[in-house]
Amino acid sequence: MTNTNTNTNAGGTTRTLRDDISSLVHRYADAVVRRDGDQWGSTWAEDASWKLTKDRHVNGRADIVALWTKAMGGFQAVVQNVLNGEATLDASDPTKATGRWYIMEHFLRKDGVSGILLAYYDDTYACVEGRWLFASRALVAQYQGPPDLSAPFLNAVS
Repeated sequence: MTNTNTNTNAGGTTRTLRDDISSLVHRYADAVVRRDGDQWGSTWAEDASWKLTKDRHVNGRADIVALWTKAMGGFQAVVQNVLNGEATLDASDPTKATGRWYIMEHFLRKDGVSGILLAYYDDTYACVEGRWLFASRALVAQYQGPPDLSAPFLNAVS
């Protein structure tokens, strides 16, 4: 992870881009697990975009949160774990950055079906009033199916 962006917070502690983006990604995953729509929504820039599949793409924080709230209604439980990731500051604009974060999600839908999602998010970030937020997230699924990994991997090489 490129750590060229450093700042000092009110407590005098120096933070890096890695610290700030890691915290953002953590708040996002934590809100998924706890179903905290306010916290989850607060991770997005007002004019953000979220792409889940080629056919599921929304723009604007309000529409993003509405889609997430509706989708979460279909689950009894979801646990999203962030596995690893990185972020890089835009050399020409220190208020922008890009990143990729790998996730694993275990879920139990309300219809009783359980499964896992192995994926990564391609992200862009915007620093708004001193806080890093998601400007965009595009989910790239690698596997989605039964926990025994019996469904086809979406990124399989023939």
